[in-house]
Amino acid sequence: MTTPLCIMLVAAEASGDGRGAELMAALKAHLGPGGVRFVGLGGERMTAEGLASPFDMSELSILGLVEGLMAYRRVIRRADEMAALARREKPDVAILIDSWGFTIRLAQRLKAQTPDLPVIKYVAPQVWAYRAGRAAVLARHVDHLLSIHTFDAPYFEKLGLPVTFVGNSTLGLDFSGAQPEALRRRLGIGPTEPVLLVLPGSRASEIQRVLPPFEEAVALLKAARPNLQVILPVASTVADQVKARVAGWPHRVHVVEGEADRYAAMKAATVALACSGTVTTELALAGTPMVVGYRLAPLTYAILQLLIRTDYVTLFNIAAQAFVAPELIQGDCVGPKLARELALRLDDPELRATQVAAQNQALTKMGRGGPDPSEAAALAVLKILGRGAA
Repeated sequence: MTTPLCIMLVAAEASGDGRGAELMAALKAHLGPGGVRFVGLGGERMTAEGLASPFDMSELSILGLVEGLMAYRRVIRRADEMAALARREKPDVAILIDSWGFTIRLAQRLKAQTPDLPVIKYVAPQVWAYRAGRAAVLARHVDHLLSIHTFDAPYFEKLGLPVTFVGNSTLGLDFSGAQPEALRRRLGIGPTEPVLLVLPGSRASEIQRVLPPFEEAVALLKAARPNLQVILPVASTVADQVKARVAGWPHRVHVVEGEADRYAAMKAATVALACSGTVTTELALAGTPMVVGYRLAPLTYAILQLLIRTDYVTLFNIAAQAFVAPELIQGDCVGPKLARELALRLDDPELRATQVAAQNQALTKMGRGGPDPSEAAALAVLKILGRGAA
């Protein structure tokens, strides 16, 4: 009887949890019942696939240089705990998903204690945008990189790190099962009423910095458009924080939870106000025009301004090399400016259609329609382990 593979998977934020869950499902499909067991860290979706996490991954959903420094001791402690878990469970491979600050420290510990353990990084640091030195750091501490962007490989292969392009799993998101009309009916929203979708992020720091200007923009729009309906899908990692804040809003907002309602809301929306991140690609796939807003800690932003090498923060804007969706960052991420851009799109169906068409073109450049990324990642993992051919 073949001993089941033990695979360590580590994710520390919502997007990584999704990628991890999809990879787990693909590996189970290849290895069959009893052919694999999983250890590590993840969120709700990885838990549903059979992973038992030793602590809540939201502790490590950290963004920003200043925030990272403040959380340094916690990150180190949790990295030590995950390394100890690996010593106990003796995995055949460790797959570390995104979340640079935490996963690179864990990679260092894993290779120090078990040099022959294959360590795979899933999603590369964005060295083409900033902090190019991370490529060399990664090459020293992992054995293989699974990349989601076609332009990643040269930065790492020149340093001797093997790279397999697997594609971006977000691009395979299927909205065919979304039910926007049913969601509208359930929330009491008429079929022709305009809907503003508000997506303030999935990290506590994002809610703290991004939600206040988003709230101000919504208030301005509601004052001018009383019939505007507002839907706010809330991520499980920040649900209590968001609900507490939204409870004080003077106007009605429909707070929804869960993946099905989130996707239905994306399809139901007339326009979206979104925090920068994976959600912008999801909205583009849903065919929803959007305005992107973001804020970082002032010191973090000042440092990044010295390091960053791209004019854009939204992936499909980077692919298009144009502001397909407007980006209002830092000092521009204020209520009146956000409201102005949203109002233009709420009032102009032609502008919305033009933006959606441009978003679709950018998605094609990003690789929409390619092979299933989770299947490609699973095959790459199995090849590394000598269990198949990728």
